[in-house]
Parts: sequence; C-alpha cells; structure tokens
Amino acid sequence: MTPRVLVLAGGLSHEREVSLKSGRRVLDALRTAGLEAELRDADVSLLPLLAADPPDVAVIALHGAAGEDGSLRGVLDLCGLPYVGGDARAARLAWDKPSAKAVLREHGIPTPDWVALPHERFSELGAMAVLDRIVDRLGMPLVVKPAQGGSGLGTTVVRDPAALPAAMVSCFSYHQTALVERYVPGVDVAVSVLDFGEGPQALPAVEIEPRDGVYDYVARYTAGLTTWHAPARLAPPVATQVADIALAAHQALGLRDLSRVDLIVDPDGQAHVLEVTVAPGMTETSLLPLALQAAGLELGEVFRRLVLRAATRGDQSAGRQAGNAPG
Repeated sequence: MTPRVLVLAGGLSHEREVSLKSGRRVLDALRTAGLEAELRDADVSLLPLLAADPPDVAVIALHGAAGEDGSLRGVLDLCGLPYVGGDARAARLAWDKPSAKAVLREHGIPTPDWVALPHERFSELGAMAVLDRIVDRLGMPLVVKPAQGGSGLGTTVVRDPAALPAAMVSCFSYHQTALVERYVPGVDVAVSVLDFGEGPQALPAVEIEPRDGVYDYVARYTAGLTTWHAPARLAPPVATQVADIALAAHQALGLRDLSRVDLIVDPDGQAHVLEVTVAPGMTETSLLPLALQAAGLELGEVFRRLVLRAATRGDQSAGRQAGNAPG
C-alpha cells in the first residue's frame, strides 16, 4: 500500500518562511512521485489530527528548534508515527553545536577550536575580561554564532576585537549561549548525505561563494548575493576527503536517512566540519536540492524512497509491539 505522507512545515521560529518554502517544495515533489501528501503546520491542530486520521509517515520540513531540536520527533515517537530523518536523540545532539562539536572531536573529526559561553556567565565574570581571554586563546578572526540555530541567523565574523562585544549581543538575541569559534579561511562547502537503507552515501559537495565573503541569512536567501557551484571546484583528493569527513560526521552523531554537513576547506586542503543539519532546506537555493541535481537525482524520487524506508521502520516497530503484547 502506498503510504500517506504528512509534511510538517512552518512553526514559530525565525526560519518560518524558509520552512514553508521547503515544505511546499517537498509536498510538490512527493505528489509528483505519486504519493498522497498534505502540508500541515506543527500547531495545536496537529495532535488531534494524528489521533483522528493518522498518516503513515511524516516528513519534517521545519527549520529551527521546532524541527531540529528533537522535541517534535519525540512527540511523533509518542504517537507511533514514523518520520524521515534522524531520531529525537540524534537530532538533539546535532542541534546543539557545542555538544555536536565535542562528539566530532572525540571521533577525531576536524572542527575549529571553540568556546561556548552562556549569557549569564558572560555577565557574571565580566564581559571584557572574558572576551580578552577568548581572543588570547583562539586568536583573531573569530566567528560568533548561536549555540543553537540555523540559516546563519545571529552569526558574525569578527576581525577586530573591538567588534566582539556587539557580535556577542547580536548572538544572544537568538540564543542564550554563544559559540565563539576560531575562524578558518577557505572554501565553504556543504555535503549532503543520503541513506536509503544500504548505508550512507555522500552527494557531490556544493561550493558556496557569497559575494561579500560571509554566508549569512541575507546571502542565503537574497538573489544575486551568492553563487553556488555543484559539484564544488575541488581537486579530486580534496573532494574525496570532504565526502569521507561528512560521512564520518553523519555516523558519529548517529543520524539516519539524510543530513547536511557544512565544512570549510582551508588553504592547505584540510576540511573542517562547522555544523551538521538534520532538516536541510529544500528551497530553490538550498544546498541539498543543488547536490541532488549535481548527482542526477530527482527530489521526488529521493523522498519517495526515504518515505518508504521510514514506513518500513514503522511497520517493524508495530511488529515488535505486537510481539511484546501479553497473550
């Protein structure tokens, strides 16, 4: 039987509009692939809908906390509804950048040095004294970003120590903890990872060339401010290294089905993982669809296969529950 699919998009995060665009594109792709699908927001109407007329599989196109911090996935688990993508635990780990970077470092996966600083510590210990120690430890330039969040919101590249306090204030407006990271110059690339059940595979890397040098929210979603190259213009050994590191990051964080790994390739050809996304964007300028195009894959067919895999997980779970039921 062909599964009925519920695409979840929207939410209340700063990335709501991008999420709605992603959701509509996934919806169209699923329908083109022959699946019955509808689009819903993750609001107070969701749980009554799941109780009254449950779909077979959910696709989470929510960006920001609602779709990526594991909480919605946990609720779907409670409802017994399988979904495409990483489970609640893995999503929660990937969503918190300092925690994810610690796991990557434990697995020997390169990621820039960092310090995570909650707003209350920043104030209690004295802002300027803390910032001076950060500069002494990590050097300049630095990248300041929210410990949790996406789409480049609240992220600033700081090249002058005098600009660091303002960057911290901007960051704290998006999350109570700032991740201050050593800036690594080089080529920005993103590697999307897919797994249809035969093991994760890396798609061709997409190279990101922002006109002003910083891939922030405006550069991501404003026409003409960024050029993308798919596949990335990397030497074959570097392209292989980038793919291998992305796969290692995907597996180290315990992800499944799909993810996107953002990296920087420094002038020596060494790749460093910046962050990992469990609900990649699906808009016309999003990186996973660009990678699919470079690989000669259709978005609808890819999601059809991912939906079928998720549905199989749901069938297996139902079978285990039936087997454990008292006789």
